[in-house]
Amino acid sequence: MILALNENVKRLRMARGLNQVEFAKAMSVSKQCVSNWENDNVMPSIEMLVKIADYFNVTTDYVLGRNEKNYIDVSGLTDEQISHISLIVSDIAKLNVR
Repeated sequence: MILALNENVKRLRMARGLNQVEFAKAMSVSKQCVSNWENDNVMPSIEMLVKIADYFNVTTDYVLGRNEKNYIDVSGLTDEQISHISLIVSDIAKLNVR
C-alpha cells in the first residue's frame, strides 16, 4: 500500500523511535513544522524533502508515496556483509508471510 507523504514521514519517524521534537532537531526545524508535515497542512520544500529522504536512507519517491519499495544502501559493505543482511531480510520476510 502506497502512503501519502504525511503518513510516510510519521511512520518513518516513529519506526526510528523519534518523537516530533527529536526529529525536528535533526532536521533543524521546529516541532510545529514537523507537526504540519505529518498533519498534511504543509509540504516540505524540495531541499527538505531530500534531507528527510537522506536522513531515513530512503528515496524521495518513497517519502512522497510514489514508490512503496524501500531500499537499503549497502555501499561500502563487503559481499559477505551484504549476504548476511540479505539472509536477515529473507528471514524477516518469511515471518511476515505466516
